[in-house]
Amino acid sequence: MFLFDRMGRDITYDSWSCDLLCAASSPELYRINLEQGRFLSSLNTQSPALNVVSRSKLHGLVACGGEDGAVECFDMRVRSSVGRIDAVGPSGDVDQGVTALEFDGDGGFLMAVGSSAGKVLIYDLRSSHPIRIQDHMYGSPILDIKWHRTLNYEQSMLITSDDHVVRIWDPETGEGMTSIEPTGGKINDVCTFPGSGLILLALDSSQIPSYFIPSLGPAPKWCSSIENFTEELDTGGQTTIYDHYKFLTKEELERLNLTNLIGTNLLRAYMHGYFINYALYKKAKALADPFEYEAYIEQQKREKMEAERASRITIRKKLPKINRKLAARLLKSEEAENENRDAGDDENKKSSKKKKGIIMEDLQDERFKAIFTNKEYEIKETSDEYLALHPVGGSKKQPSLLEEHFEPAESDDDQSESETDVSASSEDELSKPRVPRMYEVKNEQHAEAFWSQKSLAGEESLPMGDRVAALKDQQYSRSVPNGVKQGPGGSREITFTARSKAKYREDDEDQEKPHQKRRGVQSLGLKPPRGGGFRGRGNRGNRGNGRRGRR
Repeated sequence: MFLFDRMGRDITYDSWSCDLLCAASSPELYRINLEQGRFLSSLNTQSPALNVVSRSKLHGLVACGGEDGAVECFDMRVRSSVGRIDAVGPSGDVDQGVTALEFDGDGGFLMAVGSSAGKVLIYDLRSSHPIRIQDHMYGSPILDIKWHRTLNYEQSMLITSDDHVVRIWDPETGEGMTSIEPTGGKINDVCTFPGSGLILLALDSSQIPSYFIPSLGPAPKWCSSIENFTEELDTGGQTTIYDHYKFLTKEELERLNLTNLIGTNLLRAYMHGYFINYALYKKAKALADPFEYEAYIEQQKREKMEAERASRITIRKKLPKINRKLAARLLKSEEAENENRDAGDDENKKSSKKKKGIIMEDLQDERFKAIFTNKEYEIKETSDEYLALHPVGGSKKQPSLLEEHFEPAESDDDQSESETDVSASSEDELSKPRVPRMYEVKNEQHAEAFWSQKSLAGEESLPMGDRVAALKDQQYSRSVPNGVKQGPGGSREITFTARSKAKYREDDEDQEKPHQKRRGVQSLGLKPPRGGGFRGRGNRGNRGNGRRGRR
């Protein structure tokens, strides 16, 4: 098994050198030597990418068809290019590529080229101009071309196919022999048995239909019984082939304003519609929709860009939970560098090498891997250090707490003003006094967060499982006393400073003093008189000198 870093599109075998030639989505034609079992030096072409590759069995010339509509031939004896022509340009199509390519097996001088616009061009290798152009009239890319040689004809017949129809026609005169339109799905590939009239079609279905055309050739030896069936079915009738005609229904004729041609020799009634000359159909369609050609060109460009995107092998990388913005910026810069490298421009390559910075592969190292796994390395764009280093990126306006926790309330006055005439002048609007706006809180959770000056943006962005876990931790932390920190595994941590016992006693007395100075009966702190202690009512009348109750 051989692998290369491009999407393969076609393959052929060179029996003279035992080389396997592979065309891929790159300017190079890959060579794999089956005798040595290794890759050989590739053949470089001038096309941005290759679609098909073919080799002549008579003279060994190798031809490559590119996305730019060019065909380039190589001589494998010297392994160099011997000629290059614009093969699709003479058909009048713009920005079309080569999708099929095949040499004839009679003289080796003819080459049939199929374009992505549904046209087949026949070239003589001694001339750069096509000798015949055949249109399939479906606009679908030509999928396969075969030169079929049988005993019924002196020269080979051409079997060309797109995803709608298989046409069999004479390459010299361009006259069509017959056509096959399968009903089981779109055509993917065509297989013919050499020297016979048996054709197999690979469709978008599980079944492979087989078709036998006696006028093309006899039946193969391993199924000669088909000849008996065809002889019984042959009635000797003449088959009419409408070549270069387009089938239109009556609705399509009305859309093209061609209903006045019904009954004339320009329209041939057939089944539920009419046959019209293809050239006349093109003119009528151009008059009915003059901008269709521009829309067709835009559609072809979009399809080409989508095909280029689909041919790329892209790997979707999941962004980490920590430093998501940093990872997204690194991935974006890495993709831009890859696009510049694939462009093929030397100047872009030089500039990309000079401007090469940090990419995601550099951060896969064990020394830097913790940036996206450890939360301690998370970049906080709202911190002062980040704002000092990134003044432009950090100066983005953050939503205020009022806008986050409250929503404007529409009053009856505002509704009445909105129902009045809205065509007031700007002077009246300036003269009106500024009315205060009313807000209402969203819910109780936002009210508590606004009261504590907190933002719920981070919590609302978390998944529901993380929110429930955070709520459980918050409820559990409320039961823990103040000053106690929670550690891993249910551990607790408290911090204190060792002091003397006397210092603790002074602190306790200082804490008790405010409780003693309450409103009530307190000592005034006055000095007693000189005559003795405190005397009561007994001072009058020389009574009460003694203590009360003493004998």
